[in-house]
Amino acid sequence: MHQREGVIVIKAQWDTTASVSAVWSVLANGWLYPSWVVGASRMRAVNADWPAAGSQLHHSVGVWPVLIDDSTEVLEVDEERELRLLARATPATKAVVHLRLEPRGSGCHLEMDEKVATPPLKWIPRSVQDVAVYPRNRECLRRLAFLAEQTSTP
Repeated sequence: MHQREGVIVIKAQWDTTASVSAVWSVLANGWLYPSWVVGASRMRAVNADWPAAGSQLHHSVGVWPVLIDDSTEVLEVDEERELRLLARATPATKAVVHLRLEPRGSGCHLEMDEKVATPPLKWIPRSVQDVAVYPRNRECLRRLAFLAEQTSTP
């Protein structure tokens, strides 16, 4: 848990043996997005400048044959440190997702949190939102770490 702007934020966390650069290489490969993001099922397109600010991923969520085409946009990027994304969760719902990478020894500490950015779900208290998305975000980090660990082994 962390406090941001007077609000307690519950962040999913994961430690990995993969280096920050190995984790960042997974994040920087937009085509891998459905491999680590729970709910994303396929990629349709990735902007050539991903993950530059303003660039987008075009993906689908759901299970075939019921798929919804969505997109995720980079709001802010600090290479190999932070990534803030605006993810469409449904046709009418958007969430701000914040990923942080911190070197820990030869590995990396990962943090992820998100908050709904559009009404009416935006009106749900932040603590309730955090509890609802925590298991999904933790699984996302577990998958991200696994991919980074696989790409960094000889």
